[in-house]
Amino acid sequence: MRIEPFELERIQSIWEHVVEYNLAESGIHPLSLDEFLNENEFKEIRKLRIGYSQTNGTIDLREKISKLYTGAKIENILVTNGSSESNFIFIWSSIEPEDEVIFTMPNYMQIWGLLRCFGAKVKLFYLKENLAWAPDLEELKKLVTDKTKLIIITNPNNPTGAVLSEEEMEEIINLADKVGAMILADEVYRGAELNGEITPSFWGRYDKVAVVGGLSKAFGLPGLRIGWIVSSKDLIEKLWHYHDYITIAPSTLSDWLARIALSPNIREKIIQRNRKILRKNLSILISWFEKHNDIFHCIPPKAGAIAFPRYNLNINSIDLVNRLIQEKSVLIAPGDHFTMDGYLRFGYGVEENYLINALSRIEELINELRK
Repeated sequence: MRIEPFELERIQSIWEHVVEYNLAESGIHPLSLDEFLNENEFKEIRKLRIGYSQTNGTIDLREKISKLYTGAKIENILVTNGSSESNFIFIWSSIEPEDEVIFTMPNYMQIWGLLRCFGAKVKLFYLKENLAWAPDLEELKKLVTDKTKLIIITNPNNPTGAVLSEEEMEEIINLADKVGAMILADEVYRGAELNGEITPSFWGRYDKVAVVGGLSKAFGLPGLRIGWIVSSKDLIEKLWHYHDYITIAPSTLSDWLARIALSPNIREKIIQRNRKILRKNLSILISWFEKHNDIFHCIPPKAGAIAFPRYNLNINSIDLVNRLIQEKSVLIAPGDHFTMDGYLRFGYGVEENYLINALSRIEELINELRK
């Protein structure tokens, strides 16, 4: 079986630890252990034996995850090594060659690559910039057929930061239900809303739904590599078998730390910390776009640590990003890696001064290109 290069991850892997400023990161400035562990927990961690953890996630961790989803129980939860593993085992277990799948765009392209690898017939459904990155549901209606097996949604969206309304969610569910299609909802940015209101989940609204979440984005704990998938007991049991063939179990240390991070008081503290970073930094970024409004047009994100402006320069997005890397030691994500040249994805979840300095470097190149 052959796979395509995952272009966005590859450029990040090559350059993110080389450049002086990385704005290609899509998460929030990561927490240190000091920010959420107390003295007793530091003592406990030193005594922790690093054996194999419960392969589907400890009962305690699955209980804490289940509290994030109304009506979910531990048998509805499978813990994985990052949300990327959740996405992978779902597609691996569900898709056969020629299966018809509708994939929302723009989007994080992991699942798109997997679908093509497994031979699916992929129909792209684009959110509309002129609708503030909302879906045109009449267009979706035309794409759904009796052969549609799966509809894939990322909500809140990566790279736009858009959030579906409850009415839009219900219409997507209705369209899926009419043809018996499953819905895979990647909700890894849920909890990183700028207005403080948690995005409603697709969980509990439709029987044939699988929801993916994790600690990488809204929680600012990407290095723990803890993700999860929430679905029916039968599907979770099936996915667990596929998990056995890949990573077997989460890291014992990560499972232990995730339980602390997801305890109610600490979870709320983390979410508030991260939203404070996002609100302050988004104000800086939007002001910067407005300063350069002859070049950039950006629909402000409603959630997440990412913005997806369109730019008005006579240069391909990959070429622009390469010049930023080579000439200014700054990395951002090119729109080409979302199949949308003419756009850039800015990650603004970094420290404030880091963001300001990175934008100053980008401004230098923008001014050169203006000439």
